[in-house]
Amino acid sequence: MKLTNILAAGMLCVAAASCNDFIDVPPTGVISGDYVYGEPEEMVTAAYAMLGDCWYNYPFNLWPYGDLTSDDCLKGGSGTTDTGYHPWEMWSTMTSTPGEFDELWYRLYCAISRCNRAILALESNGEAVLGAATAQRRLAEVRFLRGHFYFKLLTVFRKIPWIDEQVVADNSFEQTRNDALSYEELFDKVIADFKFAYDNLEAVPSDGGGRANRIAAASYLAKCYLTLAWGDGYERTTGPDFINQDYMKKVVEYTDEVRNSQFGYLEDFGDIFLPENKNSKESVFAVQTSSYTEDNTTFGRANWSNMLNGCWGMWSCGWDFHKPSQNLVNAFKTRNGLPMFDDFNNATEYPVQGVPMSQKWDPRLFHTVGMPSWPYKYEAEYTMTKDNSRTPNIYGYYTSLKDVPQRSKGETFNGSWQAFAMNDYVFRYTDVMLMRAEALVELGRFAEALTIVNEIRSRAANSVAKHIGYAADYCEISNYPAGYISDKETGRKCVRWERRLEMAMESSRFFDLRRWGIASQTINRFFETEQNVSYDGQSYAQYYSSAHFTADKNEFFPVPYNQLYYVPGLYTQNKGYN
Repeated sequence: MKLTNILAAGMLCVAAASCNDFIDVPPTGVISGDYVYGEPEEMVTAAYAMLGDCWYNYPFNLWPYGDLTSDDCLKGGSGTTDTGYHPWEMWSTMTSTPGEFDELWYRLYCAISRCNRAILALESNGEAVLGAATAQRRLAEVRFLRGHFYFKLLTVFRKIPWIDEQVVADNSFEQTRNDALSYEELFDKVIADFKFAYDNLEAVPSDGGGRANRIAAASYLAKCYLTLAWGDGYERTTGPDFINQDYMKKVVEYTDEVRNSQFGYLEDFGDIFLPENKNSKESVFAVQTSSYTEDNTTFGRANWSNMLNGCWGMWSCGWDFHKPSQNLVNAFKTRNGLPMFDDFNNATEYPVQGVPMSQKWDPRLFHTVGMPSWPYKYEAEYTMTKDNSRTPNIYGYYTSLKDVPQRSKGETFNGSWQAFAMNDYVFRYTDVMLMRAEALVELGRFAEALTIVNEIRSRAANSVAKHIGYAADYCEISNYPAGYISDKETGRKCVRWERRLEMAMESSRFFDLRRWGIASQTINRFFETEQNVSYDGQSYAQYYSSAHFTADKNEFFPVPYNQLYYVPGLYTQNKGYN
């Protein structure tokens, strides 16, 4: 049975698996702990249910943290005060007090609480109820899930308490500090969870789609080692001078598993972001969603992380958040089919349908960025205009296309908020291959890295006729010639550029810049130029004049204020924040 069809059953265990671990008064009207630990399969389902238990102010796909903080994205909405996310795009005004920080921390630990309780249920009753083989497999799935949630916490907040099933069993929450383990020691814990999953899961789950699998665990192991391979995340101690070659070899080792698996490149780039293809061979692991017509529920199981990100005036409640930057649009420029590495941002340019221009573009622009005069997500009857932006004088006219289905397909939920049955990719195959290419460059295996980059560019070149034939005259993309990558500097430039274009608006850009140790120089340069952009005479993004990214501080986000004072003195703040 598909996991999407059983997630609703997880709500049976919500109360018993909640995060009220610190409340001494016994709750009433909830399922007893004895019952919960006697139902390990239900507890596993409850842990899976947390994958998509998010909301716009605590999006588990981390788009405000990975996109809004980078040179790819502007916040959007009705103005700078719409939601609390404005400090994310400014950096200079970021403090520990926004409620969004606290919500994300709290909700991710709620998810971890479910995983820990599922582990305890499996350890105490799993074999008796499920049989040894199934119990072991479920334990591996839950440890994968726990590693997934911890990876997000560690990625965002760095200084986090490691709360596992033993802490739950000992009731030692209030003795578990957030500085007890170093950054690398925390990663070791996360890696151990993924390694257990890798050693005990099937490459293809035998009991339903959407479950954790061996290939997804290999992808996460590669991502953990790639993150650690560059350093500790702070710019002073991150970058080429700090590379761990052994970790880079681990990245290649685990991505070998992915490259030789059932997964692969989906033939057309545009198909990746249509809901009918959400579990294609490109999808190594994804948070599953559904519409009400698929699961026979009232509203379906929508993607609530992206609920603000629909185009204004195109949807019943398109709130116009997550807006691509002009810098990102400029990055898709090509010359003789190759990227304009050095001068891409010298001039503000954008294609207008029906207006000839000499500048050519990587086809992925038209799959990634919605622009006035162009069909919205390939449908001419829903062509965008400048009226499809709420605040063009602040956030411009572009919109993100990857977050949403085609307009003709309708909304999963269309009350006062729209939401869509769009899976959230945790790993897609191309992402993993780009991680592999990154490691291959650092290991001096340049020809193999170039092969991967050219495979991805070839797919982009073949992604015109089916969906964006109307933009064919504006597109030009070529593969790099043989031998083009002959040193690490060139390899880094090519792989990083390819990663930006391929993964644009998929919540990874800031974390990539941080991993490479170039966040401050890239983001501050972006602030200097983006504040001067305009579209058809309309200036916007001028608020960036007071934005600034501070190295050795802003690489990580502050521990939420409420958490610091949950038990005074138990948690310490990240470097640079008060």
